[in-house]
Amino acid sequence: MVTESKRRLDGFEERELLWRGTPLRYAIGGSGPRLVLVHGLGGTIENWRALAPALARTHRVLVPDLPGHGRSAALPEARDIDALAAAVLAIDETEGLAPAAWVGHSLGGLIALRAAVLSPRAVRGIVLAAAAGIGSAKRGAQVTLMLDGLLQPGKAVAPFRQGWSRSRLGRRVAFGGWGVADTDGFEPEAAESFLVGPAYHTNTRQAGRALRFSDPRAGLDRVGCPCLCLWGASDKWVKLEDGIEYARRLRAPLRTIAGCGHLLIGERPDACLAAIEEFLAGLPA
Repeated sequence: MVTESKRRLDGFEERELLWRGTPLRYAIGGSGPRLVLVHGLGGTIENWRALAPALARTHRVLVPDLPGHGRSAALPEARDIDALAAAVLAIDETEGLAPAAWVGHSLGGLIALRAAVLSPRAVRGIVLAAAAGIGSAKRGAQVTLMLDGLLQPGKAVAPFRQGWSRSRLGRRVAFGGWGVADTDGFEPEAAESFLVGPAYHTNTRQAGRALRFSDPRAGLDRVGCPCLCLWGASDKWVKLEDGIEYARRLRAPLRTIAGCGHLLIGERPDACLAAIEEFLAGLPA
């Protein structure tokens, strides 16, 4: 069952799918070749504000809230990334978008890879934008993910997100050292788009736990579609070495954005848009 409500992305309709008893929210808009945009851990539909409307000028674009994130409820059980990928594939199927190209940011990149393994005919190409998964298996990363899931610092900031995003100091505190290379140059609107989600999240620990116990390397040889690895050269959260390893294992090109951190889809949407559009234009019909 699908229901509709107000818009969270310019030019997009927000809809809800009741899938196996779990309400899943997503936005959809545009027309043309099909495209799915998947946010990262702790993210939400709004993370794509700088890119989704531009891509919707030439594509039919689907943007889900992952289970437990934004306005989507958590799944009854999600022990691995495959459960999250299956939820996004269900939305994709409901909207009749398969086969589609996928762009996944951070955790979303890993979800896109698993979707391509679970349903090869549904995924015709993948852009991995600072994809998580490889470095997440390291002990230090696992501890960080666990603490972030328990403490959920974003919930304390979310009610005051407009003030934080418009303050140079606020952006430095919220995004400096991990998310953005140049916090002073980070647009306030983009900053706010990454502070919206925690106000609504119900269970991001579920996805964080799945990420901690997932290592994508064993299944990369089963990804048969073209891929592009897109990375911020100054990413301190998912380092460029991970992008190099993904590119090597997938036999995919690696494109870096100078002076850009982990939140590249908000920090440098212009460069991301150019890379994504070039990749999409080169996909087989």
